[in-house]
Amino acid sequence: MNIQEIEKAQDKWGNGIVKIGSLKDSIKECRMFAVDFISKMYDYDNGIVQFKPTKAADAQFRGDIKAALSYFIGSDSDFSEDNGFALNPWLKVEFENNSINIIDDIGIAMGNYFFTDNNGNKTKVEYSFVYKKNDKGDLKIILHHSSLPFVK
Repeated sequence: MNIQEIEKAQDKWGNGIVKIGSLKDSIKECRMFAVDFISKMYDYDNGIVQFKPTKAADAQFRGDIKAALSYFIGSDSDFSEDNGFALNPWLKVEFENNSINIIDDIGIAMGNYFFTDNNGNKTKVEYSFVYKKNDKGDLKIILHHSSLPFVK
């Protein structure tokens, strides 16, 4: 694993979030893409992913695909607080890494990412992602924590 692979995974993640929002008017296609996105980006197939999304208060942690899907696209009565974060829609997601550590097949990235909406407004979010390289050489997210910056 190297820094370029992590940056590529970050670009893929950001582009996936943008794509989900672009499909919001076609619920079936949006849902299918979002399930595929989660399956490709997160390592739920090999256990629980530690996922603490930005705008989750009641169900703070999303340990399975169903919970992650609800966060991204909403419409799940088990997670009534979810409006579908990725449906905003976002025009662009930019990662600004503060640091990246690589230990064997584990990559840890922390920093800020910026979500640009249709009006050009940017939302700054703090994140920590941990990636694990699987047997096929794909990077999968095993920990995703994000939060809005502390306001004094």
